[in-house]
Amino acid sequence: MSIEVIRSGLLSTVQDEGRTGFRRYGIHPGGVMDTFAARAANVLVGNSRGAAVLEMTMTGPELHFYENQLISLCGSDLTAAVDGLPVPLWRPTVILAGSVLRFGRCRSGLRAYMAVAGGIAVPEVMGSRSTDLKTGIGGLKGRALQVGDRLPMGEASREAQATLHNLSLRAEKNNRRMHAPAWYLSSREWPAYQADPVICVMPGKDSAAFNKNSLERFHQERYVISPQSDRMGYRLEGAKLELGQPMDRLSEAVIYGTVQVPADGQPIILMADHQTIGGYPVIAQVARVDLPILAQARPGAKVAFKEITYEEAQQLFLEQELNWKLTDQLVRRRLAEMGGLQ
Repeated sequence: MSIEVIRSGLLSTVQDEGRTGFRRYGIHPGGVMDTFAARAANVLVGNSRGAAVLEMTMTGPELHFYENQLISLCGSDLTAAVDGLPVPLWRPTVILAGSVLRFGRCRSGLRAYMAVAGGIAVPEVMGSRSTDLKTGIGGLKGRALQVGDRLPMGEASREAQATLHNLSLRAEKNNRRMHAPAWYLSSREWPAYQADPVICVMPGKDSAAFNKNSLERFHQERYVISPQSDRMGYRLEGAKLELGQPMDRLSEAVIYGTVQVPADGQPIILMADHQTIGGYPVIAQVARVDLPILAQARPGAKVAFKEITYEEAQQLFLEQELNWKLTDQLVRRRLAEMGGLQ
């Protein structure tokens, strides 16, 4: 079972939750930028949370389906359509064999995620199927999708197979190339996606080294995401940040969401493909629950920072995980019902 790439889009790559355990070799985890949208897409088609998905940036590809497939689209709205019929977001959808899925203009956000029942079954490299564009490993030959590529599918879960069968029958009965149920993952469950987001941050290890005025500006003013931003890092433009006195420090470990300040005083937020160590002063760390929000912010967006404590960040994360557990149970029950397994 496979899907053929007819048009590649701006930047479409196979991603999962990333490869762990290799930082000491200089290999970053990488993986999906918006962990929430990717996880939601997988849940909606009965996959495990770590299944490989297609991450599409700003413009999507054009895909030909050789077999009936159960998919879901989450995250950015790239105006997906099959035979002119809009494909809804945040719900499972069956697309029939012979159909072409096309994406149009980006209405909101920056990155969309397509999950397919069974996951995208490219070979694992160091325990992950994620594409690392810097080193050229993982995904499809370590690169973005190209015209003529074929995306292989894994084995779908029992619930997904039954749902695929029943929704396919409904699509054929209605003489349509696709079919989606009425239910969906409500926006009440999403992160607080915004065009100009407010991001929660904790103090960085070097926060106290910055002068008072710089700390106030960082937490009170908005910074613009520069066009020179990518999966490795978001460069910000705004009020210059300055140390109270010169610092000479050794490079130390950095992670997704670390906010560094280079010599020009313009902050850089490290993203999914960040380096493993860095020597710039660290003014803040983005709370894990807000990384998906940041991942959907476009170049030109104005970002503000709200300081919270580490304890508050942990509580927000625990609440999100509890909500996910309930959502996962509900969605899998719905899939079983649609498949006639209950």
